[in-house]
Amino acid sequence: MTTMRDVADRAGVSAKTVSRVINNDRYVSADVRMRVERAIVELQYVPNMLAVTFRAGRDAAIGVAVPGVADPFFAGIIDAVEQEASKRNVAVIVTSVGWEPSHEQRSLEAVLKRQVAGMIICPVGRDMSYLRPWLKRTPLVFVDREPGRLTADAVVQDDVGGGHDGTRHLIAHGHRHIAFMGDDTVTGLLRLEGWQQALDEAGLPAGPVHIGAVDVDTITAALRRALDAPQPPTAVFSSNARCTIALVTALQTLRRKDIALIGFGDFPTAAALQPAITVVHQDGDAMGRFAADRLFTRLDAPTRRLRRRTVLPVSLVTRASCAMPGEKVRVGHRI
Repeated sequence: MTTMRDVADRAGVSAKTVSRVINNDRYVSADVRMRVERAIVELQYVPNMLAVTFRAGRDAAIGVAVPGVADPFFAGIIDAVEQEASKRNVAVIVTSVGWEPSHEQRSLEAVLKRQVAGMIICPVGRDMSYLRPWLKRTPLVFVDREPGRLTADAVVQDDVGGGHDGTRHLIAHGHRHIAFMGDDTVTGLLRLEGWQQALDEAGLPAGPVHIGAVDVDTITAALRRALDAPQPPTAVFSSNARCTIALVTALQTLRRKDIALIGFGDFPTAAALQPAITVVHQDGDAMGRFAADRLFTRLDAPTRRLRRRTVLPVSLVTRASCAMPGEKVRVGHRI
């Protein structure tokens, strides 16, 4: 593990001078600053003194990064983390990284540079290897998705199982041509895998598939193409709440009330819509509490051996949208 002394030796200065550079002391010469900053980059040094104060029982802060704070699922994770952190008098710094991977590194490192004691992250990009230097000093716990090219603690939900169970539920209602629509995230592709498994088990052909953007215009165009196919779907499985909301709008635009719909992820208006939307329910509260507990365990006992990957179950909340035309459905049932 690289120390401040290692940086000082590489730059040919004292540790105190390294500290002054890190703290942006304006009385450090340009030449010295350049040598120290070069040494920091070469040695991948990550200063983090706050973790020491955290273990000493003083006030500290942890970070939470999600794609969007307005998303009900991620909001549930944040709320649970804040509740657990408040029990320890620990502040929580929340950042929204958006859905574009190119913005992610800058957003995450902006929080990490504030020397948080640890961080809970929902990754957007597929390559998180740039966090390796930070992970040497700062415990990181990933939620919803495992980090690509990085070994770290992760708590995820059963994406494949949820895709499988939701599709099997549509099959049980008599649907034989089921489309899949969603984004190309890791979770979206795992849910696609579950969809395919259920169709294979039932001996059914794969319906139309859309993998990509899930904005209303794109989803409406994709749905129109699917419904114009020789064997149009009678149902659609949606891989996330944003896609499901876009599909509801698309069905209204196309004036189609005969297409069943199941979405992965609940959202506030899902039960109030007509028909109410059947969903694969993700427990953001349970995920947030688990992630916070794991982070604090890493801070309290850095050498303790723990399982890196934890998979939490999902459940199916049945509402009216999964039915065939004219079929009555038992609503509010959780499977």
